[in-house]
Amino acid sequence: MFYLAFWIWLNYKYNIEKGIIDAYIQDNIRFLWYFILYSLAYFPTIILWCFFNQKTDILHTIRFWIFSTLGMAILAFDGGFYYHYTLSQNFLPSDLSAFAYRCGSGINSLITIVLPLFVFYQQVLQPKTFFYGLNPSASDLKPYGMMLIMMTPLIAGASFQDDFLTAYPAYKPSPASDYFGIGEWFTIAIFEFCYGFDFISTELIFRGFLVIGMAHILGRGVILPMVVTYAFLHFGKPLGETIGSIFGGYILGVIALYSRSIWGGIAIHLGIAWLMEIFAFLQLTSVNSQQ
Repeated sequence: MFYLAFWIWLNYKYNIEKGIIDAYIQDNIRFLWYFILYSLAYFPTIILWCFFNQKTDILHTIRFWIFSTLGMAILAFDGGFYYHYTLSQNFLPSDLSAFAYRCGSGINSLITIVLPLFVFYQQVLQPKTFFYGLNPSASDLKPYGMMLIMMTPLIAGASFQDDFLTAYPAYKPSPASDYFGIGEWFTIAIFEFCYGFDFISTELIFRGFLVIGMAHILGRGVILPMVVTYAFLHFGKPLGETIGSIFGGYILGVIALYSRSIWGGIAIHLGIAWLMEIFAFLQLTSVNSQQ
């Protein structure tokens, strides 16, 4: 974890993602930058884990390198994907372009995460089990509801922080509702649906592929490299959120490993994301009413 702590310090000192990688936002080299970033999270952690647990033989298996490289490539593809921006800017009216871009940022994971994982799952694995933890006979979700209830006061407290309100709500006002002649609540609902879908895809790649999908290679060793990579995913977010992702990622990873299901993680992830949106909206409403 000292390795992760060093990278967290480095990121928030030099703003690696937003200050460096995002400078290439419309350049294909951004895919390479993200691949390097996530590889620096995943592979050194794996190597250290194998060394300390005397399992370096894993590093000599072609299956490990195929699966792990695919995982980092998918994360890089998702992180560097910008074509929805080009489409929204060039083919939509100016009143819709910003709204369409933000919605596209959520649902583009259908192309960047779900599709490549599904093709690999069907064509290479020829599976006899459910798609990376999406077992339709989901386990009892009540414990996850209790976890959300317990976390609600923490999210409410965080909503008073300036860096929280800088990042949230993810929804930004736009002329889209006026363009369609509908209430803004409707465009908010559309955005939040698209926004939520991104978290389903996140669970699919991190807890589905990197945990359940890699468990036959790494066993319990799947958890730590997934957690470190998951923390790197949050480098563009407030520091508190990045630190929280370490603990949340670990808990959700353990649950996925032993339950072989990601439905609980999806419930937690969506619940937290939408609670953060709700409290951010409440804070903005309070500030506007005082002005």
